[in-house]
Amino acid sequence: MKEAVYITKASKFFPNSPITNDEMESYLGMVNNQPSKARRIVLGKNGIKTRYYALDKDGNVTHTNVGMAAIAIKKLFETGELTYDDVDVLACGTSSPEQLLPSHGIMVQGEMGGKRNIEVTSFAGSCCTGIQALKYAYMSVMLDSTKTAVASASERLSAWMKASYFEKETEKFLEIDSHPLLAFEKEFLRWMLSDGALALLLQSKPATSGLSLRIDWIETTSYANEKETCMYAGAEKDENGILKGWTFFPESEWLTKSLFSLKQDTRLLGENIIKLGGRYMMELAKKHNFTADDIDWYMPHLSSMFFKDQILKEFENLGFYIPEERWFLNLPKVGNIASASAFAMIEELLYSGKLKKGQKILMMVPESARFSYGYCMLTVC
Repeated sequence: MKEAVYITKASKFFPNSPITNDEMESYLGMVNNQPSKARRIVLGKNGIKTRYYALDKDGNVTHTNVGMAAIAIKKLFETGELTYDDVDVLACGTSSPEQLLPSHGIMVQGEMGGKRNIEVTSFAGSCCTGIQALKYAYMSVMLDSTKTAVASASERLSAWMKASYFEKETEKFLEIDSHPLLAFEKEFLRWMLSDGALALLLQSKPATSGLSLRIDWIETTSYANEKETCMYAGAEKDENGILKGWTFFPESEWLTKSLFSLKQDTRLLGENIIKLGGRYMMELAKKHNFTADDIDWYMPHLSSMFFKDQILKEFENLGFYIPEERWFLNLPKVGNIASASAFAMIEELLYSGKLKKGQKILMMVPESARFSYGYCMLTVC
């Protein structure tokens, strides 16, 4: 068993040019040929200024999820001693796979090519799939079964946000001002999600030049045993909270019921997402014996800046206050990239010039699908 595992390099690929708030509908289209009345209000609350789409203004796909992941991975090996053929394990996470079978990771491997057949694993779900891929790669190197691993997280979420997937009743603008969470079911997600791919290189020794991030621990948990489904796609919830998948509906209802749009049960989201995340963090603080004062950088994956003040209040309630000057966020400029958001923060902070050796970074990834959470502690080396 290895003594430690390090993130020695990070890379990114964002398709095309940044898209401003005013440009979004020209890429995604208009529901019922009408501009969204909710867009301005939702964007004002989520705090996102720009994002990326693998689309042109005619709605044509410019990059695939698989292709973006491959580009990000290839960038890891543009300079340095290693090549892609030195990789033993490829772990891929996404919440927007482009096919049911084969798995996303296998498709990425096929796109990469290479001279060797290697171990590949895929994680499909929602935002936690990136940190799950990272944990698999970390454990593989830590257990000494591999020398070099790559974890990737990639999304083409614009495919879920086209106007054709949404019904007329998606507009809930009359309720948004007094009850902002009520807008989240469809409009919130449509005006925040972004495309892109990130990749991390994991090794048993730190990089020979520049900074590395030692992975101290990665912990994940799910509250699906306690909570019903909150965010979903390809399905519909009945009045009892039971989720029925698309295969239970006739083809004629796939679009009329907006089965393939992303939806959120906003009541469950507001009641649970912050509270459960704080509960799990306190359990981990006890298990790993750390306090808020030990954290130099806090990197939370936020779906919306709307949640920032709520998390700060929860920190106060828990007696575990991490002031916002120790937070690192890039949501306003890259948007919510779901599984790739945490990797995007790692990549930007690693090369930001802000880090010093010995600093501790606590990364938090919530997933509202059925309330899963991932936490990771990193040490700058």
